[in-house]
Amino acid sequence: MTKLTDISAARPLVLVGCGKMGGALLQGWLKGGLTADAVYVIDPFVDNARTMVPGLASEKFYDSVAQLPKDLTPGFVVLAVKPQMMDQALEDLKGLTVADTVFLSIAAGKTINYFTEILGLDAAVVRAMPNTPAAIGRGITVGYANRNVTDSQKATCHELLKAAGVVDWVTEEGLIDAVTAVSGSGPAYVFHLVEALAGAGETLGLDKELAQKLATHTICGAGALLEQSADDATQLRKNVTSPNGTTEAALNILMRDEGLGKLMVQTVRAAYQRSRELAD
Repeated sequence: MTKLTDISAARPLVLVGCGKMGGALLQGWLKGGLTADAVYVIDPFVDNARTMVPGLASEKFYDSVAQLPKDLTPGFVVLAVKPQMMDQALEDLKGLTVADTVFLSIAAGKTINYFTEILGLDAAVVRAMPNTPAAIGRGITVGYANRNVTDSQKATCHELLKAAGVVDWVTEEGLIDAVTAVSGSGPAYVFHLVEALAGAGETLGLDKELAQKLATHTICGAGALLEQSADDATQLRKNVTSPNGTTEAALNILMRDEGLGKLMVQTVRAAYQRSRELAD
């Protein structure tokens, strides 16, 4: 069984980008068994990066790839930088990596082809799409591995991504655009639902603070119930809907032909199309 302790100082992990997401991942890896001597961190804002992971010695942080030990040969490079910073990061890394170094990217819109054009057709690349709850270890990440990634390397990437929450995989890279539209952008849809629900409460006379509190706890509580229940969302909806009751009256609006279902299809499709445009 693959463990993070399998990553060693001889073939360490290099994390490029230690912001909120990268820092949260690193904290999870260290808690999960990755040893301090098996990781190096690159971030141009090196002092800020150090504050993200106070348990890691300051000498493990560098502000550029050029500062890394010259004899370093990473086993894994995790790319958590903004997409616009990726070109320079990859150019700098080419001199350090070897044939079986795995590049694991969580940058939106950067395709496998983008990486292999810079790193070479033989590069082992994993493209992953996390979402923002990953910053607190409650996200869901979906990955796609190109043909150069071995089963063992993929298993290690799975363990690395587990630090952010649930992990799943697709066998076609194009499906990452659909993942982006559903779970990558999905938290924003939920946050807007809270805004809309709270706003509706205010129209009925609730003060803003109470309406916000009711909406927030309702969404969070319903999500926790869904996660822990043996019933799926459809059954849970039915369980709370009494015949001719208040919930049924509300659902008659939400579930009509022009209601939330159709609007959500349009919403997700818009995100999907934009994801495909950004990847071109």
